[in-house]
Amino acid sequence: MDKRVQIVEGDITKQQVDAIVNAANTSLLGGGGVDGAIHRAAGPELLEETRKIGGCPTGEARVSKGYRLPAKWVIHTVGPVWAGGKKNEDHLLAICYRNALMAARDLGIKTIAFPSISTGAYGFPLERAAEIAMGETKAFLDGDKTLTKVVFVCFGEKALNLYHVTAKKVFGE
Repeated sequence: MDKRVQIVEGDITKQQVDAIVNAANTSLLGGGGVDGAIHRAAGPELLEETRKIGGCPTGEARVSKGYRLPAKWVIHTVGPVWAGGKKNEDHLLAICYRNALMAARDLGIKTIAFPSISTGAYGFPLERAAEIAMGETKAFLDGDKTLTKVVFVCFGEKALNLYHVTAKKVFGE
């Protein structure tokens, strides 16, 4: 497996990286799950900034400061709501990862942490999402050497184990 990729179980708001990725909603004004946790940990300044950003369409990414987080930056991306695979969800999720990684590169970020985008309230199947996340990350890392660490932060042992299995498939041993 690529030495730049790590998989951990934990709290994304505690990660010691340059940027964390927020699985945001289109308003960027906070919500449940990872989005709500990031907004709470970053403090009210994050909400003030995301109000000024003015939202984000599904698949795209927007950047804000990290405020009270250990991470200097938050890269907000909006994953698709699962509709049984009938509404281009795989492609939309893939471009979330691609756009977040490109935003990190453009900012000169060396280390980044991702949650499992769209697999909570948006209902995207975890195994399918992990394959997309790993595939997009591998494709990016194969062509770009600016990132020195990409951390996948899993919620729960089931997700952690699945991400490890998927990483072995995508990156090799």
